[in-house]
Amino acid sequence: MENKSSTHDRELLISRTLNAPVELVWEVWTKPEHIAQWWGPDGFTNTINTMNVEPEGIWEFIMHSPNGANFKNRSIFKEVVPFKKIVYEHVVHPWIRATITFEERGEQTHLTWHMLFESAEEFIKVIKAHNAAEGQKQNVVKLAAYLEGLKNK
Repeated sequence: MENKSSTHDRELLISRTLNAPVELVWEVWTKPEHIAQWWGPDGFTNTINTMNVEPEGIWEFIMHSPNGANFKNRSIFKEVVPFKKIVYEHVVHPWIRATITFEERGEQTHLTWHMLFESAEEFIKVIKAHNAAEGQKQNVVKLAAYLEGLKNK
């Protein structure tokens, strides 16, 4: 019998141990001046309009693609546990609930990023149309590189 509550067919999960302490990883995730520098797939830039990292806080930004297209994003933070966890819902199409956990490992941080899509069909559409799995990997690689750059200043 199929488990109707299973979500495995509409989830994207990525994790990585970052070579930076949890305080720094948290800062680059929660400060607009930092997240604007690394968010998004390769070649994308960002304009952060609002970013209130608190429960029910709004996060609005525009991602600018390398070909000049602009993608408006709006999310609402649902849970914020400093240095441990951020949960937000991307409330413009496509709806996504993202959960990011930060696990302190000495001078490193293990980051887990879980994205839950509204439906399996929506997940497949976004993965195919936008190559979201690869974009998410690039996002984490850019985060790691940005952290290294900050540490080397």
